[in-house]
Amino acid sequence: MLPSLFISHGSPMLALTPTPAHHFLRELGSALRPKAVVVVSAHWETQHLQVSSSVQPATIHDFGGFPDALFALQYPAPGDPELAIRLATLLGATPVERGMDHGTWVPLSLMYPNADVPVVSLSLPSRWSNTALMQLGEQLATLRQEGILVIGSGSLTHNLYELQPRDSEMPEWVDRFAEWVHAKLVAGDRDALNHWQDAPEAKRNHPTPEHFQPLLVALGAGTTATRQHHSVEHGVLAMDVYQFA
Repeated sequence: MLPSLFISHGSPMLALTPTPAHHFLRELGSALRPKAVVVVSAHWETQHLQVSSSVQPATIHDFGGFPDALFALQYPAPGDPELAIRLATLLGATPVERGMDHGTWVPLSLMYPNADVPVVSLSLPSRWSNTALMQLGEQLATLRQEGILVIGSGSLTHNLYELQPRDSEMPEWVDRFAEWVHAKLVAGDRDALNHWQDAPEAKRNHPTPEHFQPLLVALGAGTTATRQHHSVEHGVLAMDVYQFA
């Protein structure tokens, strides 16, 4: 049975820059070969749950100020309308035509560069409670038994107001929060994670919650947490990847 994953996708330049996280995601894809992927990304926020039923989702370049080479990238992975309709029925989600935002296609372009794995995007209902987001993950857990990979794509830490040069070391306030999350995940302390906003330096690391919330979905879809990767970019972007078996 496949695990669920939380992937910190960082800057869109992850797709082109040979950082430790870039190399790790390339290796991760060779180790996991699902028949389809369902992704909840921080970059598709909705009030009510939606699911992309697109046959051929477009590659959305939902960013600015980056090199032309990044805008030239396309990720032509197919959708899976049949799976999308199943999810709509299971979750009470609304099917819509929707492409893949960079929180989806950037990590997947590294994991599955041949774009040969169908992708279904599920929106992030960012106004839902932490408990409801975990319960959403619990509803997705059955997909793992079918060889479908469930991914929450966000960032373990995400304060763009305090970005530093790419190779900067992690400040203490970022490390405190990241290690608190790690300790609670490894301990299986869902009650603490349900109140993650009370963690040390939580507000400074996440001025808004949408990049942490996909972690709660991935957590709900699995049980035992293992940190598969840990690195930092721009000082304040912890690029951690967690697997939930």
